[in-house]
Amino acid sequence: MKSMKILSILTLLFGFTQCTSTKFIKNPSFKVTKAVYNNWSGGQPGVGGIKLVMHLKNAKDIAFDSVYFQKKITKIEVTEKENAMHLIGHFTNSKSVKRDLILDADPTKELKNTPPLITKFPFDLKENEAVLTYKKGNKTVYFKLENIKKVQPKFFPSANKK
Repeated sequence: MKSMKILSILTLLFGFTQCTSTKFIKNPSFKVTKAVYNNWSGGQPGVGGIKLVMHLKNAKDIAFDSVYFQKKITKIEVTEKENAMHLIGHFTNSKSVKRDLILDADPTKELKNTPPLITKFPFDLKENEAVLTYKKGNKTVYFKLENIKKVQPKFFPSANKK
């Protein structure tokens, strides 16, 4: 009876540890030839972000979905140039999203404020690492990119006022 309890506890513990670990594919069918990112900033204060570009070979029949990078997630933009596939991820740091906040001396009126949505990032990544997701049949596959090079930032000046 005692051995049965120990066995069931070990099975539960092992089951929970398997749920939290994500399996990354080691040898994908495509090859990453180049991966770079740069910060960009717009012509107005508070407008900016990060652009991540990945150059791939032998990736024609793969449906890429999204990329996780620097605690953010975005959908992938796919383009083809010079016999290579380019995956682009645009991450915004812009603070242009305005929330309507009710500030009042009466705290009951502030109950109508919606709290910010806080989600836990699913991967523990370094600053120069990203996780690329794509579909292989009906299964979502995760591929970890390492050693992504940071290139010069781009600045987009504001338009001249006439």
